[in-house]
Amino acid sequence: MTAESPAQTVQRLFPLLGEGKTDEAAALFADSVSFSIPHPPGIPWVPEVDSAEGMRTFFELLQTHVQPKEFDLLHVISQGDDVVFIGHMVSEVKKTGRDIDTGFALHTTVQDGRITRYHLYEDTYAVAKAYFGD
Repeated sequence: MTAESPAQTVQRLFPLLGEGKTDEAAALFADSVSFSIPHPPGIPWVPEVDSAEGMRTFFELLQTHVQPKEFDLLHVISQGDDVVFIGHMVSEVKKTGRDIDTGFALHTTVQDGRITRYHLYEDTYAVAKAYFGD
């Protein structure tokens, strides 16, 4: 049996999040995590994160505030331990009923079978507009 590739490890994350399995999703992360999601001030679902436990909190907050509608992976770029996912997603902000419609890039790193980096880049203007309005 061959070891799971870094891309395969991270790709297990997406269905778990889609099913609301935050504990199982967080278990894919290492004890120490480099986390970054540039975002407008005041967005309630992006906490400070530096651990698997912090990722669980992030996933729970995300689930509380945002309803996923579409998630399309368009490209997976993998080299060594680093994997970049490029795609498009649409999510509804539950508080406002408005959609965040954005392309995204997710840069991850997997070491020893655990995710150690989660850096998400998305349209922060779309996030602000959906949460705060025009």
